[in-house]
Amino acid sequence: MKAAIVGVSGAVGQEFLRVLEQRNFPVSELYLFGSQRSAGKSYIFKGENITVKLLQHNDDFREIDIAFVSAGAGIARDFATDITRFGTIMIDNSSAFRMDKDIPLVVPEVNAADALVHPRKIIANPNCSTIQMVVALAPIEKLSHITKIHVSTYQSASGSGAAAMDELLSQHRQIIENDNIIVDKFQYQLAFNVIPQIDIFTENGYTKEEMKMHNETRKIMHSEVEVSATCVRVPALRAHSESIWLETEHTLTLEEIFIALETADGLKIIDNPAENKYPMPLFLSGKDDVFVGRIRKDITNPNGIVLWCVSDQIRKGAALNAVQIAEYLISKK
Repeated sequence: MKAAIVGVSGAVGQEFLRVLEQRNFPVSELYLFGSQRSAGKSYIFKGENITVKLLQHNDDFREIDIAFVSAGAGIARDFATDITRFGTIMIDNSSAFRMDKDIPLVVPEVNAADALVHPRKIIANPNCSTIQMVVALAPIEKLSHITKIHVSTYQSASGSGAAAMDELLSQHRQIIENDNIIVDKFQYQLAFNVIPQIDIFTENGYTKEEMKMHNETRKIMHSEVEVSATCVRVPALRAHSESIWLETEHTLTLEEIFIALETADGLKIIDNPAENKYPMPLFLSGKDDVFVGRIRKDITNPNGIVLWCVSDQIRKGAALNAVQIAEYLISKK
């Protein structure tokens, strides 16, 4: 198995290196690709120094089986033909292909089999906020169809990459030291603040990030579920949180819900109100699973369920999910 990482120098690219090594992914040769700025750098993988090659329109992917791509939508579209034309499977982390009808959008715990049909040799990795939400909701969907979802996200700086995480840390130092506060990666200062905007606004008043959660959830879950999201940037460094309210077709007991969540793949419950135990990004960064807590019936609706969900955006929300897709494809060969 020969694999490649495109965009290796970014936060997600670096996480790909860690995840592939930690999971002992069956790769015989690993190739790294990047921009002019990254080409020539080297990174260690399983004790070996690998030099980053410049991503070009050429035949570099001729013998590569799987390419993990995290270089933005523009690069993904521009190089998709170069990456896939010799049969390489491209697992893309950007928004470029997610809503294309002939490209599967996959979260392995929810719709793994969709990955087996990829006529363009491209499989899309969903938006990070969508990934953790559908992992949390899929076990409930199996009990009773979910008809409606309202979600508010609390998204960390990591959602905008390594430079955004550095900016948040720098802003805290600048405030403490009474220096000028530099704002570059977000619309406003993020330190000691929350920003109720992620991505640009669309004509209906929702942002592109919020519409991604609407559209992607329906595609992944093969459902016409109604999804309304408010996406908020918060001054957490890494791992996203979500407050989710959902309505099911039939009334479920709390016991049924807990059993379904406890036995689901990729999901862990932290829910003990008596001891103030619930998921928090501070303690769950770097973890593989999606964590849920504050699970309760909605007191205003017999078919309503409320829960709190936390997951590492760079890991399960990006690199890990893509690697799990590749592992599933390998298991079906």
